[in-house]
This record gives sequence, structure tokens and C-alpha cells, in this order.
Amino acid sequence: MATPDPERSGYLLPLLLLAGFRTLIDDLHAELARQGHPDLRPLHGFVLQAVGVDGTTAGELGQRLGVSKQAAGKTVDRLVALGYLERADDPADARRKLVRMTERGVDGLRRSAVVFDRLRQHWAATLGEDRVSAMEDDLRRVTPPHFFRLDVPGWFGA
Repeated sequence: MATPDPERSGYLLPLLLLAGFRTLIDDLHAELARQGHPDLRPLHGFVLQAVGVDGTTAGELGQRLGVSKQAAGKTVDRLVALGYLERADDPADARRKLVRMTERGVDGLRRSAVVFDRLRQHWAATLGEDRVSAMEDDLRRVTPPHFFRLDVPGWFGA
């Protein structure tokens, strides 16, 4: 029987995946800061994605993020103060308040997409396009088909 390789211990896989994720996110936010978005934080990206182009209510936002309405409201307050979100009356129901992205919020998401493409290109230049593509394909094989969930903030805190 072969001796197990300590570099291949099972507990290292999630840590390496997290380190790769963290590296991408840290590089993204460093670049966003250079491009005029120094106050955006990793959580904010999940919030802006959850708000979406049509907007949402604070209660719905909390459900999408897997956090309480109060926690979502605090984050919304912060992003409103920073100019990324705004509150507005819902034209379909005057009793509801919508949370919507401002132009600054849309700009932050748009820039994030471009930066992520550049970061992927950097990984491909470092590792080889074939290896990055294979890694993406392999991760698709071992993750659920609809893997993109916005409830990471609530999941981490649960």
C-alpha cells in the first residue's frame, strides 16, 4: 500500500479552493479600488448581484442572501451611503420600498466582470489555457448544475 501524500490530504482541497477564490477576489478588489471603487467589499458583490437589474425589497434580498431582513437592511444602508444602491417606491405597490442599483452600482458590477476576465486570462497565461479550462470543466462535473447561489454570506455565518 502506498504511503499517502501529505500534499494530497483531503482537508487541503477545500482550503486550496478557498485560497484560489480568495486570491481572485483580493486581486479583483485591488483593481476595483484603482478604478474608483475603493469601498466595495466582497460581500457587496453578492448584494449587488442579488439586487439585480430589476431591484428587490430588503426582505427578498435577505432571503436571496440567506441572512435576516435586518442584516440585509444594514448592508443596504451602507451601500446607499456609498452610492451603490438607492431606495425607491415600488410603482406596482406603494406600500413597498424597492432597493435598486444606481449607476455607480452598475458600473462596479460591469468593471468586476471585465476584471474577472483579465484575472482568468492571467491564470491561463500562468497555468496554460488547457489547464484552466480543464479545471473549470472538472469543477462543473463535481458541483451542482445550478451552483451559483447568492446565499454565501448566510451560509458562512450559519
